[in-house]
Amino acid sequence: MEATQQPDKPRQAQTAEAVYLENTLLRVFGVLFCHDAKRARTRTGTVELSRGVKERNIAVRFDPEYAQPGPVAHKATLAVIRKQSRYGRPAQNTISFSQRELGRLVGRRTFGGRDSEELALALKQVRYSHVLAHFKQGDRFVERDFSIFNEVMIERRSSAHDPIVACTVVLANPIVASLNDSHFTCLNHRILEQLNTIGQAFYMRLFFHFATHYDGHHRDRVQFKKRYDDICGEWLGGLTVLSYRSKILGEQLGRHLDQLRSVGFLSAYSVEAAMNGKGFVLSFRPGAAFFDDYQRFYTRRSAEGTRVQFDDDQQAIGEPHRVAYLFMEKRTGQKPGGIPYVSSKDVEAAKALLSRVPFAEIPSFLDYAFAQASRTNFDMQTLGGVKQYLNDYLEARGARAASQARARAAEAAAENEQTAKDAYSRFCRAETAKLFESLPEEERRAIDALARSRTPSYATKPGSVAEPFFEFNRDRATMRRHPGRVPSFEEWRARQASAAIS
Repeated sequence: MEATQQPDKPRQAQTAEAVYLENTLLRVFGVLFCHDAKRARTRTGTVELSRGVKERNIAVRFDPEYAQPGPVAHKATLAVIRKQSRYGRPAQNTISFSQRELGRLVGRRTFGGRDSEELALALKQVRYSHVLAHFKQGDRFVERDFSIFNEVMIERRSSAHDPIVACTVVLANPIVASLNDSHFTCLNHRILEQLNTIGQAFYMRLFFHFATHYDGHHRDRVQFKKRYDDICGEWLGGLTVLSYRSKILGEQLGRHLDQLRSVGFLSAYSVEAAMNGKGFVLSFRPGAAFFDDYQRFYTRRSAEGTRVQFDDDQQAIGEPHRVAYLFMEKRTGQKPGGIPYVSSKDVEAAKALLSRVPFAEIPSFLDYAFAQASRTNFDMQTLGGVKQYLNDYLEARGARAASQARARAAEAAAENEQTAKDAYSRFCRAETAKLFESLPEEERRAIDALARSRTPSYATKPGSVAEPFFEFNRDRATMRRHPGRVPSFEEWRARQASAAIS
Protein backbone atom coordinates (compact mmCIF):
# COMPACT_ATOMS: atom_id res chain seq x y z
CA MET A 1 0.00 0.00 0.00
CA GLU A 2 1.30 3.47 -0.90
CA ALA A 3 2.15 5.48 2.18
CA THR A 4 1.21 8.70 0.36
CA GLN A 5 -1.56 8.56 -2.19
CA GLN A 6 -2.96 12.07 -1.94
CA PRO A 7 -2.27 14.34 -4.95
CA ASP A 8 0.74 16.67 -4.88
CA LYS A 9 0.07 20.01 -3.25
CA PRO A 10 0.71 23.19 -5.24
CA ARG A 11 4.39 23.97 -4.85
CA GLN A 12 6.27 27.21 -5.04
CA ALA A 13 9.17 27.18 -7.51
CA GLN A 14 12.40 26.17 -5.81
CA THR A 15 15.49 28.32 -6.14
CA ALA A 16 18.76 26.47 -6.50
CA GLU A 17 22.26 26.45 -5.07
CA ALA A 18 24.46 23.75 -6.51
CA VAL A 19 26.36 21.42 -4.17
CA TYR A 20 28.91 19.14 -5.83
CA LEU A 21 29.23 15.87 -3.91
CA GLU A 22 31.95 13.54 -5.19
CA ASN A 23 30.40 10.19 -6.22
CA THR A 24 32.48 7.89 -4.01
CA LEU A 25 31.99 10.27 -1.10
CA LEU A 26 28.24 10.05 -1.72
CA ARG A 27 28.40 6.32 -1.02
CA VAL A 28 30.81 6.75 1.90
CA PHE A 29 28.38 9.20 3.56
CA GLY A 30 25.85 6.36 3.86
CA VAL A 31 28.01 4.25 6.19
CA LEU A 32 30.15 6.98 7.73
CA PHE A 33 27.36 8.89 9.51
CA CYS A 34 24.92 7.26 11.89
CA HIS A 35 21.76 9.36 12.30
CA ASP A 36 21.08 7.98 15.78
CA ALA A 37 23.43 9.99 18.02
CA LYS A 38 23.31 7.52 20.93
CA ARG A 39 23.96 4.51 18.69
CA ALA A 40 26.83 6.35 16.93
CA ARG A 41 28.72 6.84 20.20
CA THR A 42 28.86 3.07 20.75
CA ARG A 43 30.12 2.06 17.30
CA THR A 44 33.76 1.54 16.31
CA GLY A 45 35.54 -0.88 13.99
CA THR A 46 35.26 -1.15 10.20
CA VAL A 47 32.22 -1.12 7.91
CA GLU A 48 32.44 -2.30 4.29
CA LEU A 49 30.64 -1.04 1.22
CA SER A 50 30.18 -3.47 -1.68
CA ARG A 51 31.20 -6.40 0.49
CA GLY A 52 32.56 -9.25 -1.61
CA VAL A 53 33.18 -7.11 -4.71
CA LYS A 54 36.83 -7.90 -5.34
CA GLU A 55 37.66 -5.29 -8.01
CA ARG A 56 36.19 -2.27 -6.19
CA ASN A 57 35.87 -2.39 -2.44
CA ILE A 58 35.49 0.53 -0.03
CA ALA A 59 35.51 0.34 3.75
CA VAL A 60 35.27 2.95 6.50
CA ARG A 61 37.20 2.51 9.77
CA PHE A 62 35.98 4.48 12.78
CA ASP A 63 38.43 5.82 15.33
CA PRO A 64 38.22 3.89 18.63
CA GLU A 65 38.47 7.10 20.69
CA TYR A 66 35.94 9.26 18.84
CA ALA A 67 33.65 6.46 17.51
CA GLN A 68 31.28 6.83 14.56
CA PRO A 69 30.38 10.35 13.37
CA GLY A 70 26.78 11.28 14.21
CA PRO A 71 24.20 13.85 13.05
CA VAL A 72 26.27 16.93 14.01
CA ALA A 73 29.23 15.55 12.03
CA HIS A 74 26.92 15.02 9.06
CA LYS A 75 25.76 18.64 9.21
CA ALA A 76 29.32 19.93 9.56
CA THR A 77 30.66 17.85 6.66
CA LEU A 78 27.78 18.83 4.41
CA ALA A 79 28.46 22.48 5.30
CA VAL A 80 32.11 22.03 4.29
CA ILE A 81 31.06 20.48 0.95
CA ARG A 82 28.53 23.26 0.41
CA LYS A 83 31.07 26.03 0.95
CA GLN A 84 33.65 24.29 -1.20
CA SER A 85 31.01 24.15 -3.96
CA ARG A 86 30.42 27.90 -3.58
CA TYR A 87 34.10 28.54 -4.25
CA GLY A 88 33.45 27.32 -7.81
CA ARG A 89 35.76 25.42 -10.13
CA PRO A 90 38.44 24.19 -9.98
CA ALA A 91 37.60 22.57 -6.67
CA GLN A 92 39.63 23.89 -3.72
CA ASN A 93 40.89 21.74 -0.87
CA THR A 94 40.99 24.39 1.90
CA ILE A 95 37.67 25.61 3.32
CA SER A 96 37.50 28.23 6.08
CA PHE A 97 34.66 29.34 8.35
CA SER A 98 34.36 32.59 10.28
CA GLN A 99 32.73 32.84 13.71
CA ARG A 100 29.52 34.12 12.14
CA GLU A 101 29.32 31.00 9.97
CA LEU A 102 29.93 28.50 12.77
CA GLY A 103 26.40 28.61 14.18
CA ARG A 104 24.96 27.95 10.75
CA LEU A 105 27.48 25.14 10.37
CA VAL A 106 25.68 23.11 13.03
CA GLY A 107 22.21 24.60 12.53
CA ARG A 108 22.24 26.81 15.64
CA ARG A 109 20.85 30.33 15.98
CA THR A 110 23.31 30.96 18.81
CA PHE A 111 26.75 29.41 19.18
CA GLY A 112 27.89 28.80 22.76
CA GLY A 113 30.33 26.58 24.61
CA ARG A 114 28.32 23.38 24.32
CA ASP A 115 27.72 23.92 20.61
CA SER A 116 31.42 24.59 20.18
CA GLU A 117 32.42 21.33 21.83
CA GLU A 118 29.87 19.37 19.79
CA LEU A 119 31.37 20.86 16.65
CA ALA A 120 34.95 20.15 17.78
CA LEU A 121 34.05 16.51 18.47
CA ALA A 122 32.23 16.20 15.14
CA LEU A 123 35.23 17.54 13.22
CA LYS A 124 37.54 15.11 15.03
CA GLN A 125 35.20 12.19 14.32
CA VAL A 126 35.40 12.87 10.60
CA ARG A 127 39.10 13.76 10.72
CA TYR A 128 40.08 10.45 12.32
CA SER A 129 37.71 8.14 10.43
CA HIS A 130 39.56 6.46 7.57
CA VAL A 131 38.33 5.57 4.10
CA LEU A 132 40.01 2.40 2.80
CA ALA A 133 39.63 2.01 -0.97
CA HIS A 134 40.76 -1.07 -2.92
CA PHE A 135 40.18 -1.00 -6.66
CA LYS A 136 41.54 -2.41 -9.89
CA GLN A 137 43.32 0.03 -12.21
CA GLY A 138 44.28 -1.60 -15.47
CA ASP A 139 46.07 -4.85 -14.65
CA ARG A 140 46.97 -3.98 -11.05
CA PHE A 141 45.22 -3.37 -7.75
CA VAL A 142 45.52 0.00 -6.02
CA GLU A 143 44.93 0.71 -2.33
CA ARG A 144 44.24 4.10 -0.77
CA ASP A 145 43.87 5.01 2.89
CA PHE A 146 42.79 8.58 3.61
CA SER A 147 40.61 10.75 5.83
CA ILE A 148 37.93 12.97 4.30
CA PHE A 149 39.31 15.85 6.37
CA ASN A 150 43.03 15.71 5.81
CA GLU A 151 43.57 18.49 8.35
CA VAL A 152 41.45 20.51 10.80
CA MET A 153 42.66 23.83 12.22
CA ILE A 154 40.70 25.38 15.10
CA GLU A 155 41.00 28.88 16.54
CA ARG A 156 39.86 29.66 20.11
CA ARG A 157 40.05 33.01 21.86
CA SER A 158 42.71 32.13 24.43
CA SER A 159 42.16 28.76 26.12
CA ALA A 160 40.97 25.24 25.38
CA HIS A 161 37.71 26.02 27.20
CA ASP A 162 36.77 29.03 25.03
CA PRO A 163 34.29 28.56 22.17
CA ILE A 164 35.66 28.07 18.67
CA VAL A 165 36.17 31.41 16.93
CA ALA A 166 36.98 30.12 13.45
CA CYS A 167 38.13 26.93 11.77
CA THR A 168 39.77 25.74 8.57
CA VAL A 169 39.28 22.28 7.04
CA VAL A 170 41.53 20.70 4.40
CA LEU A 171 39.83 18.07 2.21
CA ALA A 172 41.69 14.95 1.06
CA ASN A 173 43.44 15.22 -2.30
CA PRO A 174 41.70 12.16 -3.87
CA ILE A 175 38.32 13.84 -3.30
CA VAL A 176 39.43 17.15 -4.82
CA ALA A 177 41.06 15.42 -7.81
CA SER A 178 37.89 13.42 -8.48
CA LEU A 179 35.75 16.57 -8.29
CA ASN A 180 38.01 18.28 -10.80
CA ASP A 181 37.57 15.25 -13.07
CA SER A 182 33.77 15.90 -12.86
CA HIS A 183 32.98 12.72 -10.92
CA PHE A 184 30.23 14.22 -8.80
CA THR A 185 26.48 14.40 -8.23
CA CYS A 186 25.00 17.90 -8.31
CA LEU A 187 22.49 18.54 -5.50
CA ASN A 188 20.31 21.51 -4.55
CA HIS A 189 21.26 23.01 -1.20
CA ARG A 190 17.96 24.93 -1.09
CA ILE A 191 16.26 21.56 -0.61
CA LEU A 192 18.94 20.13 1.69
CA GLU A 193 18.60 23.03 4.14
CA GLN A 194 14.88 22.26 4.63
CA LEU A 195 15.59 18.67 5.73
CA ASN A 196 16.97 17.05 8.85
CA THR A 197 19.95 14.70 8.48
CA ILE A 198 17.95 11.53 7.68
CA GLY A 199 15.98 13.43 5.06
CA GLN A 200 19.27 14.76 3.64
CA ALA A 201 20.70 11.24 3.44
CA PHE A 202 17.60 10.02 1.54
CA TYR A 203 17.67 13.05 -0.76
CA MET A 204 21.34 12.62 -1.70
CA ARG A 205 21.09 8.90 -2.49
CA LEU A 206 17.71 9.10 -4.23
CA PHE A 207 18.75 12.04 -6.42
CA PHE A 208 21.72 9.99 -7.63
CA HIS A 209 19.56 6.93 -8.38
CA PHE A 210 16.72 8.90 -9.98
CA ALA A 211 19.23 10.70 -12.22
CA THR A 212 20.73 7.35 -13.23
CA HIS A 213 17.30 5.93 -14.18
CA TYR A 214 15.88 9.04 -15.87
CA ASP A 215 16.28 9.26 -19.66
CA GLY A 216 15.16 12.89 -19.85
CA HIS A 217 11.73 12.07 -21.32
CA HIS A 218 9.65 9.38 -19.58
CA ARG A 219 9.00 10.77 -16.11
CA ASP A 220 6.42 8.18 -15.17
CA ARG A 221 8.94 5.35 -15.61
CA VAL A 222 11.35 6.61 -12.96
CA GLN A 223 11.15 4.54 -9.79
CA PHE A 224 13.67 3.18 -7.33
CA LYS A 225 13.35 0.30 -4.85
CA LYS A 226 15.65 -0.86 -2.07
CA ARG A 227 15.41 -3.18 0.90
CA TYR A 228 14.70 -1.43 4.17
CA ASP A 229 17.51 -3.20 6.10
CA ASP A 230 20.03 -2.25 3.39
CA ILE A 231 18.87 1.38 3.61
CA CYS A 232 19.48 1.35 7.37
CA GLY A 233 22.98 -0.07 6.87
CA GLU A 234 24.15 1.53 3.60
CA TRP A 235 22.36 4.90 3.60
CA LEU A 236 21.78 5.72 7.27
CA GLY A 237 24.98 4.52 8.92
CA GLY A 238 23.64 1.52 10.81
CA LEU A 239 20.25 2.80 11.96
CA THR A 240 18.29 0.25 14.00
CA VAL A 241 16.29 -2.16 11.81
CA LEU A 242 12.69 -2.33 13.06
CA SER A 243 10.42 -5.34 12.58
CA TYR A 244 7.03 -3.70 11.93
CA ARG A 245 5.90 -1.50 9.07
CA SER A 246 3.85 0.68 11.41
CA LYS A 247 6.92 1.44 13.54
CA ILE A 248 9.08 2.10 10.48
CA LEU A 249 6.62 4.73 9.27
CA GLY A 250 5.34 5.99 12.60
CA GLU A 251 8.50 6.11 14.69
CA GLN A 252 11.46 6.12 12.33
CA LEU A 253 11.31 7.09 8.64
CA GLY A 254 7.80 8.30 7.88
CA ARG A 255 8.20 11.96 8.90
CA HIS A 256 11.48 12.26 7.01
CA LEU A 257 9.97 10.87 3.82
CA ASP A 258 6.97 13.15 4.29
CA GLN A 259 9.42 16.05 4.41
CA LEU A 260 10.74 15.00 1.02
CA ARG A 261 7.19 15.01 -0.32
CA SER A 262 6.45 18.41 1.13
CA VAL A 263 9.41 20.00 -0.67
CA GLY A 264 8.33 18.33 -3.92
CA PHE A 265 11.29 15.96 -4.26
CA LEU A 266 9.17 12.79 -3.86
CA SER A 267 5.77 12.33 -5.41
CA ALA A 268 5.16 9.04 -3.57
CA TYR A 269 6.82 6.38 -1.46
CA SER A 270 5.75 3.03 -0.03
CA VAL A 271 6.91 0.41 2.46
CA GLU A 272 5.89 -3.13 1.47
CA ALA A 273 6.74 -6.64 2.64
CA ALA A 274 9.54 -8.24 0.62
CA MET A 275 8.62 -10.89 -1.94
CA ASN A 276 10.32 -13.59 0.13
CA GLY A 277 8.39 -12.50 3.20
CA LYS A 278 11.54 -11.46 5.04
CA GLY A 279 11.79 -7.77 5.81
CA PHE A 280 10.50 -4.81 3.81
CA VAL A 281 11.18 -2.99 0.56
CA LEU A 282 10.86 0.79 0.12
CA SER A 283 9.76 2.22 -3.24
CA PHE A 284 10.22 5.84 -4.30
CA ARG A 285 8.94 7.99 -7.15
CA PRO A 286 10.44 11.41 -7.92
CA GLY A 287 8.44 14.64 -7.72
CA ALA A 288 8.57 17.87 -9.67
CA ALA A 289 11.52 19.26 -7.68
CA PHE A 290 13.75 16.42 -8.89
CA PHE A 291 12.85 17.00 -12.53
CA ASP A 292 13.34 20.77 -12.15
CA ASP A 293 16.83 20.30 -10.72
CA TYR A 294 17.73 17.59 -13.23
CA GLN A 295 16.95 20.01 -16.04
CA ARG A 296 18.81 22.82 -14.27
CA PHE A 297 21.95 20.92 -13.32
CA TYR A 298 22.28 18.22 -15.96
CA THR A 299 20.49 19.49 -19.07
CA ARG A 300 21.06 23.25 -18.97
CA ARG A 301 24.27 22.87 -16.92
CA SER A 302 23.51 25.94 -14.84
CA ALA A 303 23.05 26.77 -11.19
CA GLU A 304 21.74 29.82 -9.41
CA GLY A 305 23.36 31.18 -6.30
CA THR A 306 26.18 33.42 -5.14
CA ARG A 307 29.80 32.33 -5.42
CA VAL A 308 31.94 33.27 -2.44
CA GLN A 309 35.52 34.37 -3.00
CA PHE A 310 38.11 31.70 -2.14
CA ASP A 311 41.03 34.16 -2.00
CA ASP A 312 39.19 36.37 0.53
CA ASP A 313 38.63 33.41 2.87
CA GLN A 314 42.23 32.31 2.48
CA GLN A 315 43.62 35.73 3.39
CA ALA A 316 41.19 36.34 6.26
CA ILE A 317 41.16 32.86 7.83
CA GLY A 318 42.92 30.00 6.03
CA GLU A 319 46.45 31.38 5.72
CA PRO A 320 46.53 32.95 9.23
CA HIS A 321 45.46 29.57 10.66
CA ARG A 322 48.24 27.81 8.76
CA VAL A 323 50.81 30.32 9.99
CA ALA A 324 49.68 30.02 13.62
CA TYR A 325 49.72 26.20 13.42
CA LEU A 326 53.15 26.24 11.77
CA PHE A 327 54.49 28.43 14.60
CA MET A 328 53.15 25.96 17.19
CA GLU A 329 54.58 23.04 15.24
CA LYS A 330 58.05 24.61 15.15
CA ARG A 331 57.85 25.71 18.79
CA THR A 332 56.61 22.43 20.28
CA GLY A 333 57.75 19.83 17.74
CA GLN A 334 54.19 18.53 17.53
CA LYS A 335 52.59 17.66 14.20
CA PRO A 336 49.50 19.72 13.27
CA GLY A 337 47.19 16.83 14.25
CA GLY A 338 48.51 16.98 17.79
CA ILE A 339 47.85 20.72 18.17
CA PRO A 340 44.27 21.05 19.49
CA TYR A 341 43.82 24.75 18.70
CA VAL A 342 45.55 28.10 18.22
CA SER A 343 44.61 31.30 20.01
CA SER A 344 42.98 34.33 18.42
CA LYS A 345 45.99 36.35 19.62
CA ASP A 346 48.31 34.19 17.53
CA VAL A 347 45.95 34.35 14.54
CA GLU A 348 45.91 38.17 14.71
CA ALA A 349 49.71 38.16 14.92
CA ALA A 350 49.74 35.89 11.86
CA LYS A 351 47.60 38.38 9.92
CA ALA A 352 49.98 41.22 10.81
CA LEU A 353 52.94 39.06 9.79
CA LEU A 354 51.34 38.16 6.45
CA SER A 355 50.88 41.84 5.68
CA ARG A 356 54.68 42.12 5.46
CA VAL A 357 55.89 38.62 4.56
CA PRO A 358 54.42 36.50 1.72
CA PHE A 359 52.76 33.25 2.86
CA ALA A 360 55.25 31.13 0.88
CA GLU A 361 58.13 32.77 2.78
CA ILE A 362 56.70 32.29 6.30
CA PRO A 363 58.54 28.97 7.00
CA SER A 364 61.89 30.63 6.20
CA PHE A 365 61.10 33.61 8.43
CA LEU A 366 60.03 31.42 11.36
CA ASP A 367 63.23 29.36 11.02
CA TYR A 368 65.19 32.62 11.10
CA ALA A 369 63.28 33.90 14.15
CA PHE A 370 63.76 30.69 16.14
CA ALA A 371 67.48 30.61 15.23
CA GLN A 372 67.89 34.20 16.45
CA ALA A 373 65.89 33.50 19.63
CA SER A 374 68.06 30.49 20.48
CA ARG A 375 71.16 32.70 20.51
CA THR A 376 69.77 34.61 23.50
CA ASN A 377 67.87 31.64 25.03
CA PHE A 378 64.58 33.48 24.43
CA ASP A 379 61.63 31.06 24.67
CA MET A 380 58.94 32.44 22.37
CA GLN A 381 55.56 31.43 23.76
CA THR A 382 53.37 33.34 21.29
CA LEU A 383 53.60 34.21 17.63
CA GLY A 384 53.75 37.88 18.56
CA GLY A 385 57.26 37.21 19.88
CA VAL A 386 58.65 36.88 16.36
CA LYS A 387 57.91 40.55 15.56
CA GLN A 388 61.19 41.67 17.11
CA TYR A 389 63.08 39.74 14.41
CA LEU A 390 61.01 40.92 11.47
CA ASN A 391 62.92 44.10 10.55
CA ASP A 392 66.29 42.34 10.73
CA TYR A 393 64.92 39.51 8.60
CA LEU A 394 63.51 41.90 6.00
CA GLU A 395 66.77 43.84 5.94
CA ALA A 396 68.76 40.62 5.60
CA ARG A 397 66.28 39.43 2.98
CA GLY A 398 66.85 42.68 1.07
CA ALA A 399 70.61 42.18 1.26
CA ARG A 400 70.21 38.55 0.18
CA ALA A 401 67.95 39.59 -2.68
CA ALA A 402 70.46 42.23 -3.82
CA SER A 403 73.31 39.73 -3.56
CA GLN A 404 71.31 37.13 -5.46
CA ALA A 405 70.43 39.75 -8.09
CA ARG A 406 74.12 40.62 -8.49
CA ALA A 407 75.03 36.94 -8.74
CA ARG A 408 72.31 36.40 -11.34
CA ALA A 409 73.49 39.47 -13.28
CA ALA A 410 77.12 38.24 -13.17
CA GLU A 411 76.02 34.76 -14.25
CA ALA A 412 73.98 36.23 -17.12
CA ALA A 413 76.89 38.44 -18.17
CA ALA A 414 79.28 35.47 -18.13
CA GLU A 415 76.79 33.42 -20.12
CA ASN A 416 76.40 36.25 -22.66
CA GLU A 417 80.18 36.59 -22.90
CA GLN A 418 80.58 32.88 -23.57
CA THR A 419 77.79 32.97 -26.14
CA ALA A 420 79.54 35.84 -27.91
CA LYS A 421 82.87 34.00 -27.85
CA ASP A 422 81.25 30.88 -29.29
CA ALA A 423 79.66 32.97 -32.06
CA TYR A 424 83.02 34.68 -32.78
CA SER A 425 84.75 31.30 -32.91
CA ARG A 426 82.28 30.11 -35.55
CA PHE A 427 82.80 33.38 -37.45
CA CYS A 428 86.59 32.96 -37.34
CA ARG A 429 86.43 29.39 -38.65
CA ALA A 430 84.23 30.45 -41.54
CA GLU A 431 86.38 33.50 -42.44
CA THR A 432 89.65 31.58 -42.11
CA ALA A 433 88.30 28.80 -44.34
CA LYS A 434 87.42 31.43 -46.99
CA LEU A 435 90.90 32.96 -46.65
CA PHE A 436 92.62 29.57 -46.94
CA GLU A 437 90.67 28.69 -50.09
CA SER A 438 91.64 32.04 -51.65
CA LEU A 439 95.41 31.38 -51.26
CA PRO A 440 97.64 29.99 -54.02
CA GLU A 441 97.92 26.21 -54.09
CA GLU A 442 101.64 26.23 -53.16
CA GLU A 443 100.92 28.26 -50.02
CA ARG A 444 97.98 26.03 -49.09
CA ARG A 445 100.28 22.96 -49.30
CA ALA A 446 102.83 24.69 -47.09
CA ILE A 447 100.20 25.58 -44.51
CA ASP A 448 98.83 21.99 -44.59
CA ALA A 449 102.33 20.60 -44.06
CA LEU A 450 102.92 22.94 -41.12
CA ALA A 451 99.56 21.98 -39.54
CA ARG A 452 100.28 18.25 -39.97
CA SER A 453 103.66 18.61 -38.32
CA ARG A 454 101.96 20.06 -35.23
CA THR A 455 99.15 17.49 -35.14
CA PRO A 456 99.30 13.81 -34.06
CA SER A 457 99.21 11.54 -37.12
CA TYR A 458 95.92 9.87 -36.15
CA ALA A 459 94.18 13.28 -36.16
CA THR A 460 95.12 14.06 -39.77
CA LYS A 461 93.10 11.23 -41.28
CA PRO A 462 89.79 12.37 -42.87
CA GLY A 463 86.82 11.35 -40.72
CA SER A 464 88.87 10.97 -37.56
CA VAL A 465 87.14 12.13 -34.39
CA ALA A 466 90.29 14.18 -33.69
CA GLU A 467 90.25 15.86 -37.10
CA PRO A 468 89.23 19.24 -35.51
CA PHE A 469 92.76 19.40 -33.98
CA PHE A 470 94.25 19.43 -37.47
CA GLU A 471 91.74 22.03 -38.67
CA PHE A 472 92.48 24.24 -35.64
CA ASN A 473 96.24 24.14 -36.35
CA ARG A 474 95.66 24.88 -40.05
CA ASP A 475 93.41 27.88 -39.21
CA ARG A 476 95.98 29.24 -36.76
CA ALA A 477 98.81 28.90 -39.27
CA THR A 478 96.71 30.67 -41.92
CA MET A 479 95.92 33.60 -39.61
CA ARG A 480 99.58 33.98 -38.54
CA ARG A 481 100.70 34.18 -42.18
CA HIS A 482 98.01 36.79 -42.91
CA PRO A 483 97.53 38.90 -39.76
CA GLY A 484 94.68 41.42 -39.81
CA ARG A 485 92.73 39.62 -42.53
CA VAL A 486 90.24 38.27 -39.88
CA PRO A 487 88.86 40.86 -37.39
CA SER A 488 89.78 40.51 -33.73
CA PHE A 489 87.13 39.63 -31.14
CA GLU A 490 86.77 43.28 -30.10
CA GLU A 491 86.49 44.45 -33.72
CA TRP A 492 83.92 41.77 -34.48
CA ARG A 493 81.85 42.65 -31.38
CA ALA A 494 81.91 46.36 -32.29
CA ARG A 495 80.66 45.53 -35.78
CA GLN A 496 77.87 43.36 -34.31
CA ALA A 497 76.78 46.18 -31.99
CA SER A 498 76.82 48.71 -34.81
CA ALA A 499 74.76 46.43 -37.05
CA ALA A 500 72.23 45.91 -34.26
CA ILE A 501 71.80 49.68 -33.76
CA SER A 502 71.39 50.40 -37.48
